[in-house]
Amino acid sequence: MARSGRLRRALPALVSYLLSSGSLALGALSQLVTFAILARALGPSEFGLFVQVSAVTAIAVQLCGLGASDCLLRGVSREPCRYAGLLGHNLLLIAATGAALVIVGVAGLSAWLRIGSGPSVGAVTLALLLFGNVVVVRVILLVETVFLGLGRFHDANRAVIGFALARMAAAALACLVFRVETLAEWALWQCAGNLLYAAIGAAWLSPLGRPRFVMLREELKPGILFSSQFVIRAVRANVDLLVIGLFAPLATVGSYGIARRIVDSGYLVIDALNRLLYPRLARESRDGLHRALPLARRALVAALALGAVTGLALFLLAPALPALFGRQYQELSFFVRCLSGTVVLVGAWAAAIDLLGASGRQDARAWILNGANLLGSVLIAVATWLAAPVGTFIALYLIDGAIVIIAWLVLLRLARHSARQATGAG
Repeated sequence: MARSGRLRRALPALVSYLLSSGSLALGALSQLVTFAILARALGPSEFGLFVQVSAVTAIAVQLCGLGASDCLLRGVSREPCRYAGLLGHNLLLIAATGAALVIVGVAGLSAWLRIGSGPSVGAVTLALLLFGNVVVVRVILLVETVFLGLGRFHDANRAVIGFALARMAAAALACLVFRVETLAEWALWQCAGNLLYAAIGAAWLSPLGRPRFVMLREELKPGILFSSQFVIRAVRANVDLLVIGLFAPLATVGSYGIARRIVDSGYLVIDALNRLLYPRLARESRDGLHRALPLARRALVAALALGAVTGLALFLLAPALPALFGRQYQELSFFVRCLSGTVVLVGAWAAAIDLLGASGRQDARAWILNGANLLGSVLIAVATWLAAPVGTFIALYLIDGAIVIIAWLVLLRLARHSARQATGAG
């Protein structure tokens, strides 16, 4: 009876995880199909350029909005009445930072791509890619954040799946029906598709009320700390692509970019768990970080199991990938197999890092992630320059392993301090 009672209590959480992971998995699969369509349609040279530009937009989208999405998620999950002000705060910051990022990005990318051996890309094409993949995508991501904060996981899953399917439909329509073969043509299609989906997302949010445009100064510092972690992590995650693009053929850049996207999709099994736990961690840690530590430990066990299964699946499936993306990407299988083990390490540090963020300790979280990723970016760049790709892989494993150790040591220390404070107050 006791066992059946535990199973009944665990069933809702299991169903929620399956729905969350299913939505992210479907989204990841749609993204991979999109990548496969583009890789075949654009060819190695144009696709290699697209991978390099995507590396920059992946960094810029984390900077756009200055991390205001975190205060939206925390604030709405704790006090839903703050929704209008927090949404307006986000939109103001996205508009201001997005304009600056597009201008700076066009200038910087134009100069960077001229250094490499590939063909040049026009300023209009770069502007469309930056606007569509940075500003518009950041607005689209707000839809999922709002629904997660309100506990409406079904609607959040719908937003994730819908965006992935919309991007896949845009790629299929552009490349398979209208025979788009250049990056300039695809930039126009992609930007238009993202704008259309952003309008759909706005319609979904409209019943919740209009945003109240106000700058919440007290949320700027936590938001910047939150954003900085993902910006520097994105730099670390893409610096190898940028460095490889300086001396390797664009076909190699394309193969490595596809491999990184596939392995990044593997991280979604961890993200699916964390996106469900983050609001709960925020609530349970409201009266002290130590109160949410048991939940974080259970999440660690689950994340390690999920990471191990996913990493093994990627390793076994790697030889079949060139048939999907194109025979010209011959190095793809080797790259995926070498990167597959990083999923386990990400699962090992994710629970600790999320509890630090959910409890409001963005300072500690920022020091850990920013320090590791900043030093890691330098290590990856040097290792890639000297001994790519083997040096790149060694550097990636060293960095994630260091984050695992440091994150849990810091979390346990802060949990002991929190428990002592609670005991003293009592």
